[in-house]
Amino acid sequence: MRVSLAVGCLAFVVAAQASPQSTPASSGSAASHANTTVLPAVTVTGEQPGPGLWKVSKGDHVMWVLGTLTPLPRGMEWHSTEVEDTLAHSQEVLEAPKAEVKADVGFFGKLLLMPSVYSARKNPGGATLQQILPPQMYARWETVKPEYFGNDRSVESWRPILVALKLYRKALDKAGLTQRNDINQLVFNLADKHGVKRVPVTYKLVVEHPRAALDAIKQTNLHDISCFNQTLDTVQNDMGSLTQRANAWSTGDIQALRGFTVNDRYQSCLIAVINAEFAEQLGLHDLPKRMEQAWLQAAEAALANNTQTFAVLPMEQVLASDGYLAQLQARGYTVEAPE
Repeated sequence: MRVSLAVGCLAFVVAAQASPQSTPASSGSAASHANTTVLPAVTVTGEQPGPGLWKVSKGDHVMWVLGTLTPLPRGMEWHSTEVEDTLAHSQEVLEAPKAEVKADVGFFGKLLLMPSVYSARKNPGGATLQQILPPQMYARWETVKPEYFGNDRSVESWRPILVALKLYRKALDKAGLTQRNDINQLVFNLADKHGVKRVPVTYKLVVEHPRAALDAIKQTNLHDISCFNQTLDTVQNDMGSLTQRANAWSTGDIQALRGFTVNDRYQSCLIAVINAEFAEQLGLHDLPKRMEQAWLQAAEAALANNTQTFAVLPMEQVLASDGYLAQLQARGYTVEAPE
């Protein structure tokens, strides 16, 4: 079974499925955040083509890559004739890398009903956000909280990383954006429609002792204040830019997409998990590297065995100077961006 909030902070790793949230870098001092007025950006709606395809080749073997993105406009419907035609003439569809957590289903089913599971989302020792966060950061949180949580006091006892996750989702919803517009699934549906073999790239993490893992999570301080701070920055300053980035993907504006840099929000939240004391025990400490190696191995096999392959990757791994496509290029493959 896939584990999310029920095992506390593993949610950030599992839910992300190695899709880093690239957002425009924020600017300005913490003291100015409360006075910042951000005008809402308008999200595109209706059918949109998305970006063109990247071409990776060696000899006469080629892999066409679609860079995917989250969040995207909530009212957008994606359809690309280029994608469907290219996919239909491919021998395989290489899926984006993802992580799955496996545990004893019978035991975990019972474990999810235990009150101790829900207490795992709380800070060790019953600490509150006011006690954990620096005063200036907590003051910023108090200005943001009413807009998204109203008078809900329950989150004050949650770990900062989980409050950040919930705040981010609420902010996306208010901005007309969604993480549920799953382009990957639409591509997989097209593959099934045309009878093209799908090749999953999944790193499976087996939790042999779920109760011990839960206890370890409950007792661990995650050092996730940076994650919380970066999420506040994003919500206060960058929602309009997130919308612009989503629109750029929807309309296929590659030049605009290249102009967005990676905010430390995702990286900070990921580091908080993989550097925690329980991470090595559960095999999380080198999870990103393992998933990277798994995808690169699968991509090279597909390029060797197929005349044409179709692949989906998070846009960051397509555009980054050290991303997956850059690594294929370093290994001798030719990589061409869409016109």
